[in-house]
Amino acid sequence: MIYKQAQIDKYLKKPDLSVKAFVIYGSNDGLVNEYVKKLIQTVSKDLYDPFSVVYFNCADVLADIGALFAEYTSQSLMGGRRVIVVKDADNNLTKHLKTLFDGTPSDTLIVISSTSLNKKSSLVALAEERDDMGLIACYEDRDEDIFATARSMFIENGLTINNEALQLLCSRLSNDRKTNLGEIEKLITYMGDKKNVSTDDIQICISDQSSASGEDVCYFAANGQTDKALKAFRRLINEGNEPISIVRSLSYHFNKILTVKAFMEKGDTLDKAVFKLVPKIIFFRESSFKRQVSIWQRERILSVLELLFKAEKDCKTTNMPVEEIVSYTIMQIASAAAKLSKLA
Repeated sequence: MIYKQAQIDKYLKKPDLSVKAFVIYGSNDGLVNEYVKKLIQTVSKDLYDPFSVVYFNCADVLADIGALFAEYTSQSLMGGRRVIVVKDADNNLTKHLKTLFDGTPSDTLIVISSTSLNKKSSLVALAEERDDMGLIACYEDRDEDIFATARSMFIENGLTINNEALQLLCSRLSNDRKTNLGEIEKLITYMGDKKNVSTDDIQICISDQSSASGEDVCYFAANGQTDKALKAFRRLINEGNEPISIVRSLSYHFNKILTVKAFMEKGDTLDKAVFKLVPKIIFFRESSFKRQVSIWQRERILSVLELLFKAEKDCKTTNMPVEEIVSYTIMQIASAAAKLSKLA
């Protein structure tokens, strides 16, 4: 059974004993590890309690499958439920789990993790189809995940942070949960007895770990930051993204600005108009987005959309230098934004 965030939260608060195992997979290694830890703690607060928690690597399990069966049926010497963790799992484990769950009664929880499995893996399919197994996918953190992680860690450690500092921090973090946790923990250690995190603290302590995203290109270009926009574009290309997808992201972004303009022409304030957008603008991008609404006038936005339409059309034309077309388009937009900023 696929577990979404609401179901995961519900389970962590009140574990369902009918669930025999969880398969946690995906490219976000940090998030995978975080869920493994949280699921273990539904059984044992001590992650390394020798009476309640057993760790295996998948290779060791496959070399001696009897060890997994023996641990699954063993009782804790101290009483209570037990948990088995199998790391770096692969599809060779699938058939053994079917046999284990269909013929062996036990209340032991098995937590299986892997960053190499994908949606087509037999182990993932098994967890998805069975009601007594949970499936948790862990892909790259979205902007809202990065914000939520940072905010919760500051609250847990009794720290406060103003909007500007939080915006700077989130812009410097990456899409990997493990990396972000390490960076935030470093910042918390750096703070010492200080309780309020400032932009100076972020600049001193946190290096820029962010990976390129389509939103980076959009915000840099619409803000008039030509060098940063082109650098983000190049990183996206190097990561395997198609240039035409970046053109479409830019079109979507400028259509959002145009939508807000339309709301304001009907009498809404800037704040109310931005609030009406669906999906919402992520918290730490709000100030930047509102500034773009202020500097870009309707006629200019329509000109940009026309430019992007032509770029997309050219990208679909055979033998055209696609990367050069998109790069030049981004440069034109950013240059126009820079000029508009000076006039604002």
